[in-house]
Amino acid sequence: MGYIHCCGALHKTRTYCLAPQGKFLVCEIDYLSKCPVCGHTVVQLTRIDKNDKISVIRRINKKAKEFFEKLKTKILYEIRPINYSRLPVGSFYLNYNEFGVQKRCYSNFRTLKIGLTENKFLKNNP
Repeated sequence: MGYIHCCGALHKTRTYCLAPQGKFLVCEIDYLSKCPVCGHTVVQLTRIDKNDKISVIRRINKKAKEFFEKLKTKILYEIRPINYSRLPVGSFYLNYNEFGVQKRCYSNFRTLKIGLTENKFLKNNP
């Protein structure tokens, strides 16, 4: 999912990958059907050539719709982001014992001090 800057804010767009033409290696088009602030239709074509130079073509309203219709035949696929909210998450926690107090470790394994016993003569004790 791409973003287009319109009306002083970034708005989420639909992003499509186009077939590269000529000297360009990567071609992507971002399509914002309606800006929530001003209501404009915005299309932005971003291309990268062999020398890593970026060229951007941006159209608004009627010209944007015509530009998108013209490029529709060259679209390979739509780029969709991964929805991380659907990924399975485990509910296992590592219970450990530190100085006789049972604690629960969530993810920070660097600070674990498993197996320590309280000893006032030990130099490693905090």
